[in-house]
Amino acid sequence: MAAAGCIGSSSNEGNQEEPSDGEQEDGGLESAKSVDVDRIAADPTDVPAPVDWSEPRTHELEIETTERTAEIEPGVTFDYMTFGDQVPGPMIRVRRGDTIRLTLTNSTESAVVHNIDLHAVYGPGGGADDTMVDPGQSATIEFTAMYPGVHVYHCAVPDMDMHISAGMYGAILVEPEDGLPEVDRELYFGQNEIYTNGAPGEEGHHAFDYDAMQNEEPTYVTLNGEAYAFTENGYGPVTVQKGETVRIFHANGGPNLMSSWHAIGNVWSKLYRDGSLASEPDRYVETTPVVPGSVAAAEIDTPVPGPIKLVDHALSRVVRKGMLGVIQVEGEPEPEIFNPDP
Repeated sequence: MAAAGCIGSSSNEGNQEEPSDGEQEDGGLESAKSVDVDRIAADPTDVPAPVDWSEPRTHELEIETTERTAEIEPGVTFDYMTFGDQVPGPMIRVRRGDTIRLTLTNSTESAVVHNIDLHAVYGPGGGADDTMVDPGQSATIEFTAMYPGVHVYHCAVPDMDMHISAGMYGAILVEPEDGLPEVDRELYFGQNEIYTNGAPGEEGHHAFDYDAMQNEEPTYVTLNGEAYAFTENGYGPVTVQKGETVRIFHANGGPNLMSSWHAIGNVWSKLYRDGSLASEPDRYVETTPVVPGSVAAAEIDTPVPGPIKLVDHALSRVVRKGMLGVIQVEGEPEPEIFNPDP
């Protein structure tokens, strides 16, 4: 994947010998590591099907916590922590009143303890107190989804800010008893900050920087854990057809920064603020705050073809730190709505 809008890329000059994997470069970063997975960014189209049952049911869920080396952007490696080898972790989708029996397993390859705090849980630590698992161990909890909404889940060990920054967050959607209005398509994204000892675009292995995190000065602000992943220079835009109504779930893992969530060239035609599904949505909102530890749900209409750019309107994060994704609307022009050459 080639990054869009990178700055500060470094290169070896002359005949200088490149360091071997993990070896410290003089005055710079370690060289990029070999990756464990080719892609850490979750597929935005991988959304569970809408609820189609009318009575409470029980779900058996299994999630594995892993620690993987992958690229933030080409030539830039980082040691991620994940739920299920992806950022954000898999979306969980249930109905209000359902019972969830969740087993969390910490990979035998992990170096540290992990757990899970689900904001949809009435219980100590949102389940975190009872899912603290060492490498190679598992724990199971059971809970009833008592209230509707779309909520964050995340790792909540004492070092939780670092674990979340490294990728350990996701979303759990609890649909109301009557379900959600039907749409043509649903997408799932996550935003988080990554704090490293390098500069954006600086090639090599970026180690985690605790001081930068404490100062809330991220190297990257990413969509699904990678810089510019869903652009022409990444995995490509997400493609939809003109006229489709698209619902987007946007989880802000944080751990620190509020997102000013905006769709360039569009508007949130329906907005469920803070993931609240218990009341009528707001209409035609241009930009909305998504605070750390929350998930926004919004719908967009697609009356004209062209790119819709999903951004944090704190725009330096877009231009310099990686926070950009594109939805490409395909179809015939609609000059009565938008005419680029009148």
